[in-house]
Formats: sequence, C-alpha cells, structure tokens
Amino acid sequence: MSTPIEIDNNLHPVDEDACAQNTIDRIDSTVTYNDFFSKYLIPNRPCIISSQATESWPCRREWVLDGAPNFNVLRTLFGHSVVPVADCNRKFYNSQLKDDMSMRSYLEYWVDYKQNGYSKSMPLLYLKDWHCTKHFPNISVYEVPQYFVSDWLNEYYIAHPELSDDYMFVYMGPKETWTPLHADVFTSYSWSANIVGKKRWLLFPPHEEDHLRDLYGQLVYDAVSEELNDHTKYRTYNSKELRSFDVIQEAGEIIFVPSGWHHQVWNLEDTISVNHNWINGCNIANVWLALKRELRSVMKEVEDCKDMNNWNEHCQLMLKASYGMDYKQFLKFISFIAKNRLHAMIKKSQVISFNKYCFGRNHCSFDLRALKGVLEDVVADAQNLSVYDLMCENNEARVLLEDITSFLETSCNIENVISFDEKESKTQ
Repeated sequence: MSTPIEIDNNLHPVDEDACAQNTIDRIDSTVTYNDFFSKYLIPNRPCIISSQATESWPCRREWVLDGAPNFNVLRTLFGHSVVPVADCNRKFYNSQLKDDMSMRSYLEYWVDYKQNGYSKSMPLLYLKDWHCTKHFPNISVYEVPQYFVSDWLNEYYIAHPELSDDYMFVYMGPKETWTPLHADVFTSYSWSANIVGKKRWLLFPPHEEDHLRDLYGQLVYDAVSEELNDHTKYRTYNSKELRSFDVIQEAGEIIFVPSGWHHQVWNLEDTISVNHNWINGCNIANVWLALKRELRSVMKEVEDCKDMNNWNEHCQLMLKASYGMDYKQFLKFISFIAKNRLHAMIKKSQVISFNKYCFGRNHCSFDLRALKGVLEDVVADAQNLSVYDLMCENNEARVLLEDITSFLETSCNIENVISFDEKESKTQ
C-alpha cells in the first residue's frame, strides 16, 4: 500500500529565493514533509538531515566495514560493470577529464592507493555519476527519503525507459577526491547522502558565483584557488564580502542543495554517496528561467547568422547541446507531469512515486498551479521568438494550458462553495 504525501492547501510556488540565511539548518526525521516543503523547498534553502534518515538503507550495512568502504562486497556485487571515472588532477575545460573503467580495476586502484598512503605520485581518481540503480535494479541499495519524493525529473525518466536515462547516481572515491565549482544540471535541486565517509561542502547562494567569474564570464575552476586574488582577471572577487557556507557532512547525513546554488565538494575520507538531481513545482520556474537565459545566450552567439535558413532550429540544436534540453523537450517534460496530475485529480487516481508514495490532492493542485505559471510563459516566449511551431504540434501547449486553467478555476469554485457551506453550518 502506498504512503500518502500531502501539503497544506495554502502553500504557493514562488519565483525566487524567499529569504536570506546565516547558517545551514541541521534537522532530523521528526520534521514533517509539509514543514520541509514549506521551510526548505519553497524558499530554496539548504539543510542537512541527520543520519536517522539513512539508517535502514541496505548499502549502509552491506557496503561498509569498520567505518570504511567494504571493497570485497563492492567487487562481488559490481566488479564486472563499467563505471565513469574522473581524474581529479586533470582539468578538461571547466570540469575534470573522464573515462570509463571496470569496477574491478577501479577498486584495485583504490586499495593500492590507500595502501600507498594516498601517494601524491599516483592518480587521484573519482568514480562519478554512476547509474547504479538503473544498471542493477534488482539490488536493494537505498530508499528515497520522503522529503525528496516529489521528483518530476526521475518520474519522467522512469516512465520513459526507452530514453535510457535517469538522474540517480552513486559517487565513490578515496579521500582528497573532489568536484570543482558548479551548479547542478538544469538548475535542479540535488540531494546527496553519505553512505560512508565525510565530505566538505562549500556552497554559494544564487548570484554570489558572479563574483567568481573572470573578465570573460568564465566561472573559476577551483573556488579556493589563489588565482582569484588576481584582480586584473577577477575584478569583483572580494573574499571578505563573498557569501558562502562551509559545512561538513558526516557519514549517514543527507545534504539538500537548493536550485541554482553553486557548490564545490571535497571527500575528507574514503567516501561513497548516493546523489539525485530533481525538479518539482517549487523550482520549475527557476529551471524554465535558466533555459530561457541559455537560449538567449545561444542566439546572441550566432546572431550574425540570423539570415540563414532554419536559424531558429539551429539555435534549438545548440541549446540542447549546451544545456541538455531544448524547448521541445522541456514542453514534453512538463506536459507529462501536468497530464499525470490532471488525470489524478479528475479521475481520482494516484500518482505513485518511487513505488511507495502517492501525492494528495493539495500536492497535485500545487503542482498544477506551478505548471500553469510556467506554461503561460513558455507559450508567450515561444510565440515571441517564433519557435512555437517548432516546439509543439497541433497547438498542444495552448490546449494543455486551457485544460489546466479550466480545472483550477472549477476546482477553486468548488472549494469556495464548500468553504462557504462550512462557515454557514457553523453559524447556524
């Protein structure tokens, strides 16, 4: 039987960060879903969740031995698989050079590196972005905590196996492996749970990263690099005025990284973690605004070719290459979620998340309100840029928008009548 997930009916999506903060909260599993939704997701605030949330995960029992990775178990379970590995000492554009290795070879490297006292003469290799659950669906690894189950991104990809993708990853590597400064794909949220080991996170609220860009707008590779003190190159950098949060994440703890927060991460010990990227009604407006900005950047870049045939189509191709999504794919994504929510509300069916949770009517209504606001702007922007017909066929975007609007107006009228009747009965 599925577990209901519901929120208060007076919660509303917002378009930007609702408040500033001076510290990152540490919370435990007594915090309700509604409180997490209203205090962290909607206002886009980071937090760290205590290790209680991961205590029952199979991976925390089976992948760990004496507070360190259990290499024998990992080799037995996954030794034959091929995994993506980054070389932390080799820069590739503004990221790290990646290649594939067999898990068996990677674990042999890790054991050897550890036995050699983490020698600086050896490569510093970090297994990243491994789709473990996709490749090993029959191995029980972890269960998504209730706070993160409103996950449109993975809801979409799980329902479309033909796309052969998801945004659920495992990371593992020896101490001193690290990830350069970045913001997550699509301006999504992310959550990261340490199965074993300890991480240091350096997080920057939205727009603070602008002070970490050089004269050409290029983001610095390493946020603690001495090169930032070269004020001929980084003119707006001031370490005393820059807002950031420097936090340690212990074994078992989960960190929630909000939408659009740039961050850099170091493994302070041999570490394994589970990571998800995700989108929902609280940050979908951020995702859409980032997509709009990226398209305008692409259009500006090839503005001198504007008279060429199929210029708009070419811009969409470039957008997909740089951002990972174009307008057509974004519309498919939000249309899928909207239709799921409409079907659940009209047919009184359930939207099931991660085979365990189902969303209540207030939650579905919240999602539809967020989708309506975004879809209105998608239609207007696509029309303004003359890409509406490229984005959809048979006017499907406007038809869907009309369906959502009609349902929300009808639903609102019914709720008002019920509310009025309840007030009347109390006065009699």
